[in-house]
Amino acid sequence: MNEPAPVDSTAQGRRIVATTADDATSPAPATPPTEPLETSTADGPSPRRLKWEIAIVLGLSLGQSAAFAITRFVEYYVKSVDLSTTTSTLNRSTSSVAWIDLVQQVMVIGFRLMPVLLVFYLFSERGRSAWRTLGLVGPWSRWKGDIGWTFGIAAIIGLPGIALYLGSRALGMTVNINTSGLPDEWWAATVLLLSAASVGILEETIAVGYFVTRLRQLRWGVPAAILASALLRGAYHLYQGWPMALGNVVMGVVFAWVYVKRGRLGPLIAAHLLMDAVAFIGPTVAPDAWLEWLGL
Repeated sequence: MNEPAPVDSTAQGRRIVATTADDATSPAPATPPTEPLETSTADGPSPRRLKWEIAIVLGLSLGQSAAFAITRFVEYYVKSVDLSTTTSTLNRSTSSVAWIDLVQQVMVIGFRLMPVLLVFYLFSERGRSAWRTLGLVGPWSRWKGDIGWTFGIAAIIGLPGIALYLGSRALGMTVNINTSGLPDEWWAATVLLLSAASVGILEETIAVGYFVTRLRQLRWGVPAAILASALLRGAYHLYQGWPMALGNVVMGVVFAWVYVKRGRLGPLIAAHLLMDAVAFIGPTVAPDAWLEWLGL
């Protein structure tokens, strides 16, 4: 075995003294790391970390929905499914026991919002305010403006959306959407409203507030970030048929543009809630003659 060479202690002592004197007047050279380290910037996580974070958040929420919707869409054409006779039921009943069904419906709504809580957690790193980042705070003047945007967006998107659904249904290119598979119980309408609220919060927080913000932090341009958000929205609606998916892409462009322009997520959530509330509750309270005339 090789042993270390003997050391001249006198010479070593002189070198130590000389080195100490030099250190007093000049800084020690930096020792390069053995491999490059990826660190966060002052504005937030590193680009690599952001990309992984986006993949995880989407994989736990709307990205997962998009993957299943795309495969369902492909299945329609592989099996030559007649979409005019196909029904997709939202808000399905989960139990034949009424009170268990109610508990499980509340659980579904609660777990649906977990990715939203994850986004708030991620956006609150280093003491930042997720509420401020998403434009959910501000003076009363901003909130008054949000009210006008809420009804404006709901009208601009909601009314053409109904026309698109009815037209594409008449042409046999869209599945029949049954918005309520719940039993006729006293709590059904309340659950439907809560479900509409949770869907609006989930979609707008993830597809717009989170996704657009993170893409902009990755130095994506505004048009590219808006288009990516819109395509994500269209993808997880493909199970309804391509006309409704395309309509949701248009909706996604409008919503993401409003968010970029105003930096306010509240009007988008409220408008989405308003549209879904009409879609979920409307068929249960509208006269049967109206529904028959509309083909619903």
